[in-house]
Amino acid sequence: MVTGLALLILTGISLLSYSRSSGLFVCNTGRNIRFLSSEAAAMTAAEARTAQYTFTNLNALTADPQSHVLILTPLKNAEAYLPRYFELVNRLTYPKELISLSFLVSDTNDRTVDMLRQFANENRHFHRVSILERDFNYELPEDKRHTFELQPLRRSMMARSRNYLLTASLSTEHAWVVWLDVDVVEYPPTILEDLMSVDVDVVVPNCLWDTEDGSFWGYDKNNWQETEESLAIQKDLDDDYVLLEGYYEFLTSRKLMVDMPTHTDKLDKVELDGVGATFTLVKAEVHREGANFPAYPFQHEVETEGFAKMAKAMGFGVYGLPGYIIKHIYNNCKFTGYVICTI
Repeated sequence: MVTGLALLILTGISLLSYSRSSGLFVCNTGRNIRFLSSEAAAMTAAEARTAQYTFTNLNALTADPQSHVLILTPLKNAEAYLPRYFELVNRLTYPKELISLSFLVSDTNDRTVDMLRQFANENRHFHRVSILERDFNYELPEDKRHTFELQPLRRSMMARSRNYLLTASLSTEHAWVVWLDVDVVEYPPTILEDLMSVDVDVVVPNCLWDTEDGSFWGYDKNNWQETEESLAIQKDLDDDYVLLEGYYEFLTSRKLMVDMPTHTDKLDKVELDGVGATFTLVKAEVHREGANFPAYPFQHEVETEGFAKMAKAMGFGVYGLPGYIIKHIYNNCKFTGYVICTI
């Protein structure tokens, strides 16, 4: 029995060796299994790992009519609008393999996410469809969402949503970025090619209400030009005062694009100082260089209008097309001398 025990110990010693230099116990069983200290394990894993790297020449990424487009849409309880949204993006004549779509869904309790998943599964002709979720726990009754007093906070939350969507979605392949509202219900299938042909840093069409009688009502009042009067007003404002368009509580004296003549050529452009985001085409370099959507007052603006101010401060050009008409769904906003609701 003693002889057998000694033989077993000698066999164990022959199978198990200890390396003082490495601090490893190596079990020679043919499986190369090691029992290591954490420091040695990290070193061994690093030795075994092949270095990974990528190289991208951003100098070669130019915004031309055959470049990759990223369409970004923030959403909240949007199931009623998504069927028309899907129909319109599928009608686009721009090559679908050059279009990626990315959605940020926030604070939603309807079927928005399920509908997006179904769309992604059924429309594989697009380059990529991304669905992101990020809740901000910001609840506002529907009948209060357009009140004047709540707009700075509401727009600040929208800015945060847009920035999350932008930073999570923009990649080195994208040369153009489109901000598209889910409740835009009519635009030409050629709109991407049309807006790209203007060849400016930021460009917006003229967004009107989609009324049953075909009457002319401006919707996106965030597309505007400063005037001498509006600049004079701002001289006496506190730095943190946010100006809003379309509200009788504080008239800004700006020139709105929805009030400009629309019978000109649809690609005739005018310079703007503020923009909305119902359908906004941006050269991706504008965002890459740091122009985003301020959630804080920037030159008396937040969100999309703050983005336009920031882009212009950085030297980029911001333009609108008064004669290029798109339509936004008509909702329950009231017309009482002034249009008292805005986007």
